[in-house]
Amino acid sequence: MPRYFFHVIHERHEVDREGEELPDRYAAWREATETAGQMLQGLDGKLTPDRDWRMEVADEFRNTLYVLHISAEKRG
Repeated sequence: MPRYFFHVIHERHEVDREGEELPDRYAAWREATETAGQMLQGLDGKLTPDRDWRMEVADEFRNTLYVLHISAEKRG
C-alpha cells in the first residue's frame, strides 16, 4: 500500500516524516481534508490576517499531489 505524507506550514514548516499508508491518492485527499479541518479547529484563534496555513500532501516519491491553502486577509 502506498505511503502519503502530510506536511503543514504555519508559523513553521512541520515535515511529516512518518506518513500514512492509504489505498490511493483519493483516500489521501479525504485524509487531508479531514485532518486539515481538525487542525484548523485546533488553531483556536491563532490564524491571523497575513499568516497563511497550508497542508501539502506528497506521495512516497516526494511528489506533491495536493495543496490545501487557507489564506487570511484583513480588509479595510
